[in-house]
Amino acid sequence: MSTGEGPAPPSATSGSTGGSKPRSDSRPAVDPLRGSRTSGTWLAVIALLVVLALLAIFVLQNTQATEITFFGWTGEAPLAAALLIAAVAGLFIAAVAGALRIIQLRRRVKRDRH
Repeated sequence: MSTGEGPAPPSATSGSTGGSKPRSDSRPAVDPLRGSRTSGTWLAVIALLVVLALLAIFVLQNTQATEITFFGWTGEAPLAAALLIAAVAGLFIAAVAGALRIIQLRRRVKRDRH
């Protein structure tokens, strides 16, 4: 480019070859390798399979029976089962508390909009 010339036209600087039209600047570039819902689903499936494998190993290594007492009820169960039941119960309590908070916030927002 000589010093007397102005800036090059957009089609010359876009880096495209083959005579395709230059893209409008208002539209973002589409990345063909960008994550999609399908790739997100596959990542979730893989993550769940890893968790399931770890859970299976945990259960297989903790098969010894243990005595469990809860509000006067006494029984025996495998250690892994007792721990998993306790973990699921804790997750359930946390989910209920979170759902109640979300309901409370939605009601507040709805009330403030009116």
